[in-house]
Amino acid sequence: MTPRRRQIDLAHLTTEQANRASADLDLKSSLEVARIINREDSKVAAAVKRALPQIARGIDLIADALKRGGRLIYVGTGTSGRIAALDAAECPPTFNTDPTTVQFVIAGGLKALAGAVEADEDSAELGAREIARRKPGRKDVVVGIAASGRTPFTVAAIAYARRQGARTIAVTSNHDSQLERAAHLAIVVEVGPEVISGSTRMKAGTAEKMVLNILSSGAMTRLGYVYGNLMVNVHQKNTKLIERALTILQRATGVDREVAQEALAQAGQSVPVAIVMLKAGVSRPRAQRAIKVTAGHVRKAVAAARK
Repeated sequence: MTPRRRQIDLAHLTTEQANRASADLDLKSSLEVARIINREDSKVAAAVKRALPQIARGIDLIADALKRGGRLIYVGTGTSGRIAALDAAECPPTFNTDPTTVQFVIAGGLKALAGAVEADEDSAELGAREIARRKPGRKDVVVGIAASGRTPFTVAAIAYARRQGARTIAVTSNHDSQLERAAHLAIVVEVGPEVISGSTRMKAGTAEKMVLNILSSGAMTRLGYVYGNLMVNVHQKNTKLIERALTILQRATGVDREVAQEALAQAGQSVPVAIVMLKAGVSRPRAQRAIKVTAGHVRKAVAAARK
């Protein structure tokens, strides 16, 4: 016998309401549809802007956790989980972080990245079980992402992580939600009703992508993995990235291409070490020591190497 599903009321959620701006969308021309979606999308950045004070607090929580050897763990289902996976996957090549430093948990596991596994998002038990496998603790920050703010899988994961001593952050598009109440800090980005009613892969998903970009990039910048506005820890895994590393080194130090190539070779192809060598005028071993004692903070390493 199939168990009865628990009835839920979504009508009060702003993300589920009808959008008057897209009424009769199916009667519009392709250009009109594009204009309506674009006009609604233009509201997302403003909604994120209103949440910047909370996002800044999130950056500080994450930077502090990573500085202490902790982890950033994202949790989500469906679109939210896939956006979390994207941000986590891009941190190692962008900032040269260990793959375990920024992680993601998605309802349904890896198969959910390519296809919908929607039933799992209704299970609080699965949410608690999946985050428990990561053993969240006092050094970690766990970020739960859910447009509705009510997804049982995500709410349960955040509640479990909080009980284990982790700092917790909610990212949602609806105020006064279960997820907001479960977390230490709530980042609520009110984007309003979707162009296609209830399709939170649209404005709400865009808002989530923006927020996660700011959280991870902001934390890595605070840790000194960005020099100026340059991603100096970039992985050099292909021709494009090798070329990018050279350009970054030239911009950071003002040297020409030939000097940059020679410095990178002497630095063992490490852009941060090459920057410290060139900016402080020191040897590779001294530059490496400076990078180590400053925990990879490039600007502080330059100053330390000059002493």
